Amino acid sequence: MAKEISENTVVGLSLKTIGVIIAGVGVVTLGYFDLRAEVQEAKLLPAPEVGRMEYDLKDQLVRETIMNTQKDVEDIKAQLDKMEERLFELR
Repeated sequence: MAKEISENTVVGLSLKTIGVIIAGVGVVTLGYFDLRAEVQEAKLLPAPEVGRMEYDLKDQLVRETIMNTQKDVEDIKAQLDKMEERLFELR
């Protein structure tokens, strides 16, 4: 048999539990409004500019990566050629 909830239903919560619930709701509410304020402030800030030095460093990194990849492909191709030669010799 299920109990009905009515005006006379008594819920037993200690003062400590009620305090923790209120504090938790307060912390979440303050965090939400603080976050909204930071978002509004960030919207007003100017967009960051990419400086010449940063652009040059990124360009250099991309070029080095391409060269390293090219060297790796050449090494793989050389290994593949050796494997093909050995396979041909085995036949």
